Amino acid sequence: MTEGLIGLIFIALFVVLFLSLFFRFVPVGLWITAYFSGVKVKISNLVGMRLRRVIPSMIVQPMIKATKAGLIIDINELEAHHLAGGDVNMVIDALIAAQRADIDLGFEKAAAIDLAGRNVLEAVKMSVNPKVIETPIIAGVAMNGIEVKAKAKVTVRANIERLVGGAGEETIIARVGEGIVTTVGSAKMHTSVLENPDSISQTILKKGLDSGTAFEILSIDIADVDVGRNVGAKLQAEQAEADKRVAQAKAEERRAFAVAEEQEMIAEVQRMRAKVVEAEAEVPLALAEALRNGNIGVMDYYKMKNIIADTEMRSSISEFPADRSEPE
Repeated sequence: MTEGLIGLIFIALFVVLFLSLFFRFVPVGLWITAYFSGVKVKISNLVGMRLRRVIPSMIVQPMIKATKAGLIIDINELEAHHLAGGDVNMVIDALIAAQRADIDLGFEKAAAIDLAGRNVLEAVKMSVNPKVIETPIIAGVAMNGIEVKAKAKVTVRANIERLVGGAGEETIIARVGEGIVTTVGSAKMHTSVLENPDSISQTILKKGLDSGTAFEILSIDIADVDVGRNVGAKLQAEQAEADKRVAQAKAEERRAFAVAEEQEMIAEVQRMRAKVVEAEAEVPLALAEALRNGNIGVMDYYKMKNIIADTEMRSSISEFPADRSEPE
């Protein structure tokens, strides 16, 4: 009796263990839901997903959604996309939205867009409801030197065919900014741009700025146009200041040259005075030599001394103030 009871306990434990393992690897509830939703999926496929560490509900639930929407998709494609790192649920939502909007979008294309890192559902929505991209304030300078600031609103629609490998919003903004700068820069007067801001959008649209991008430009509207700085006057003022500094530098150079030349002349005067002093020092020697040689007489010498003394007296008298009264 005891042995039979122990056997029943072991059998019960085995059954419980088997059922727990079975329901762990075989999502019966999910299979029943898929079956009554019209999705033909085998139990073996669900078990294989478990073994491949794929959550079956992440594949079966989008498959049910796609089947109810009338899409024909192989469950293996969904699993492969999930294993590649894609968002299966988003891809299915995008396919359903594209079908409702009558947009030609297949699973392979949608999966490629998703794996490229783009939001495929957002792209489909943007194809139906265009998006408005607002550029920052962009400044351009007209030919008369006046700066013109403009801000544009670009209405774009996603181009499904160019989503893989196409440029993004940053490229659109950069190209629109380039068009604004080009249009303003080619205007002779800034007033012509202010009077006709449509010329900016017309010039930009003619250039086909949406080529190579993931968007199709529908319209470009100039939201705001304003006058900025007088760049031409500022440049002229800076040039005048630069010319002034150059002239000052040249004047300082000439002044330094004149000072140096003046110092050279002073040195030359001192040198000549030294020669005069040297020559005057040789006069007594020459007189003595002349007396010894008999070239001049003693009376001639004294006569010369009297002339020198008379000259010095006359010089001292001429330096005496003429209006000075004599002492009593």
